Amino acid sequence: MTREVKAGKVTVGKRPFVFIAGPCVIEDRDITMYTAERLVKICDELNIPFIFKSSYDKANRTSIMSFRGPGVEKGLEVLGEVRKTFDVPVLTDVHTAEEASIVAPHVDVIQVPALLSRQTDLLIACGRTKRPVNIKKGQFLSPYDIQHAIRKIESTGNYSILLTERGTSFGYNTLVNDFRSLPIMAGFGYPVIFDATHSVQKPGAALDRSGGEREFVFPLARAAVAVGVSGIFMEVHPDPSKALCDGENSIPLDEVPFILKKLKRIEEALWEE
Repeated sequence: MTREVKAGKVTVGKRPFVFIAGPCVIEDRDITMYTAERLVKICDELNIPFIFKSSYDKANRTSIMSFRGPGVEKGLEVLGEVRKTFDVPVLTDVHTAEEASIVAPHVDVIQVPALLSRQTDLLIACGRTKRPVNIKKGQFLSPYDIQHAIRKIESTGNYSILLTERGTSFGYNTLVNDFRSLPIMAGFGYPVIFDATHSVQKPGAALDRSGGEREFVFPLARAAVAVGVSGIFMEVHPDPSKALCDGENSIPLDEVPFILKKLKRIEEALWEE
């Protein structure tokens, strides 16, 4: 039995699947607001629950020269404007235990980045905020190992937990997906999200930044919905060729309606009686 998790006005863990999406990083206010407005409209028209995601800081970029974002203060201002203007739940990631308490009042879901999914102090700090916590399973972890991250958050009395699959390291600069991980993680009783765009990322493959294979996002998302997940996570940008972070694996904003329509039909077929 999957526990239902409330994130603002959205409930994760029941049909239809929840769509979590937005630009990888807050590049500026205008791009963020424009993308959020379009995504809210698309999801409203398709009756798909939506959570907006973007980062105020990308603390694990490959190069010291890479764009990281506007920082906590300015980033939270933009996310707060998205949240208020469009009446939509907002998700963002934190990188330190200190950030968790700063960020929590301004968002609806706190995300633990995959590379930090074993950091005990961070997980406990996120749990103590009493906000829903989305744990992205580390690329270096088996699906069975995620239970230890779950227990760390549960130790704080917080049972509003989401689990996200984003691929597993396979040799150099490559990630692969083992779709057995989705039902395995679901077996721990919490909603499972499939991150279709980070799953096609090629970490460090473009020398000073990560590469990606965008053409595989849609096939993997279809497979995840067919297996049965509670949500799909995608990084979306009006023009991925100009994105300042993860453009190679981001989905163009104009392609989102087609993708979501197809994914919704798959889910509906899955549950037909």
